[in-house]
Order: sequence, then C-alpha cells, then structure tokens
Amino acid sequence: MREDLLPMTLVLVLALAGCNQSKSPDQVAKDVANAEQQAGSEIAKSEDHAQNSLDKAAGKVDDQLVKFSNDAAKQAYEVSIAKADGARKVSLASCEAQSGDPQKICKDQAEADYQAALADAKAGAEAAKQ
Repeated sequence: MREDLLPMTLVLVLALAGCNQSKSPDQVAKDVANAEQQAGSEIAKSEDHAQNSLDKAAGKVDDQLVKFSNDAAKQAYEVSIAKADGARKVSLASCEAQSGDPQKICKDQAEADYQAALADAKAGAEAAKQ
C-alpha cells in the first residue's frame, strides 16, 4: 500500500508546484485583458437585461396610470351627473311654489341649468381622458 502512495504523492507535489509558478508579464497582461473583456461583456449583458426589465415594468405602470386616470375621469363624470340631477330636482321642486308664467320660466331655467351642467360634466370627462 505504501508503494501506491509514493507515486500519487509525487504526482500531487509536482502538480502543486506547477500551480504556484508565476507567469510571464506578457501572459499575465493577456489574462488580465481577457478577464476585463469578459467582465465588461457580462456587465453590458446585465445592464441590458436590467434596462429591458425596467422598460417592461415602466410600460405596465404607464398602462395602469392611464387606466386609473380614465377610471377617475369616469367616476368624476358620474358624480357630476348625480349632482346635476339633484340640483335639477331641487330647482323643479322649488318652482312648484310659483304658478303660471313664473313657474314655467323657473322650470325652463332649471332645465337649462341642468343641460349646462351635463355639458360641463361631459367636457370635463373628455378633457380628463387619456
């Protein structure tokens, strides 16, 4: 068994001795240049991948912001319509205190105010949409 260990030990010693030998300055410069080039290539790939991921995420955020803005515009429109309906009902109810031509004028004014409020709500919603 000792006879088997001697050749293996000799091979191991020679292998380790060869690993610690210094290389020539030219070879070291080539190895360093190759390592720098590989590192630069890996960094560039990593940066490209990161940028692509960020671009995709930003696109999703932009889409969600547009959707949110459009939903907010729709909800604001619906609230404006509800306010206009309420104001119209109150105005028409108050017109009932009058009679004859003044009542007709009052109801006409309530209807005109209602139509103007509807137009304002629609214009506001269109302006807010993206």
